[in-house]
Amino acid sequence: MTAPYRAAITGLGAYVPEKILTNADLEKMVETTDEWIRTRTGIRERHIAAADQATSDLALPASQEALKNAGLTPKDLDLIIVATTSPDMFFPSAACFLQAKLGASCGAFDMAAACSGFAYALSVAESFVKSGLHKHILVVGAETISRFINWTDRGTCVLFGDGAGAAVVSRSKDGHGILASYLGADGRESEILQIPAGGSRIPPSAESIANNLHYIRMQGPELFKIAVKTMEQAVHKVLEYEHLKIKDISCLIPHQANDRILRAVADRLKIPHEKVFINVDRYGNMSSASTVIALYEAVKTGVVKKGDYVVLVAFGGGLTWGASLIKW
Repeated sequence: MTAPYRAAITGLGAYVPEKILTNADLEKMVETTDEWIRTRTGIRERHIAAADQATSDLALPASQEALKNAGLTPKDLDLIIVATTSPDMFFPSAACFLQAKLGASCGAFDMAAACSGFAYALSVAESFVKSGLHKHILVVGAETISRFINWTDRGTCVLFGDGAGAAVVSRSKDGHGILASYLGADGRESEILQIPAGGSRIPPSAESIANNLHYIRMQGPELFKIAVKTMEQAVHKVLEYEHLKIKDISCLIPHQANDRILRAVADRLKIPHEKVFINVDRYGNMSSASTVIALYEAVKTGVVKKGDYVVLVAFGGGLTWGASLIKW
């Protein structure tokens, strides 16, 4: 139990719903244009969950693929953590629904840190594995965020999409794995990005529904400035832990919020844009699912190779932010 284990991602999986909502589709729904969306966000299309798909339904195929790639079965899992801001319901957790769908028999819980959710959940899994308490943990970022979008608000409805990504975190002794994690938050700025109603502060009511308080509200310009600054700081922080420099990074995988934020982060870090993995054009902002799906695609396409130093960094409502330094 006291052995100095390192935690490593041993399997990845991803799933996005079949339905694709393009910018041309949005032109018919709200006062916007394809050019307006692309020039401000870089997004061309996003995937939207079917009416009968909840968050745990999206998480299932992503989790099954991650387990297969790790060479494990659900019975091998010691814990399931689902990062989400759009669970099936308040309780039971999406993680418990996922556990049942997988046929696993382990602990399961949700983690809410908005778009930083996967970074938070990965850090928790890393700690459990490094302590020797658990051998295999399934970490999932999954969202049906489209259910909480006001489709008449062009400032937010063009940004978001649904999807799920999964990672199996297991013990490693070969020098590869998660080298450092860093988490941050500032609750004083909570009004910048939130869903105001539905909790104990503003319980569901006819009035809250009529006032659209169950949809995402965002102050874009303020969010942009803080997101860029905090993600830059988070990257520097995890590199400092291991005495590494920006030039040592082989691939930076930021939360896929929008293209302008991603490029601004790259510029502040002075990292070449070709080292920054971007897929926001095809998926939009998938909240907690964004970074893990981007990592999945970077590995699958060979952008990330064994021995590379990879940094995941995210920012979300809370406000929250986090980063992970990984030697692949």
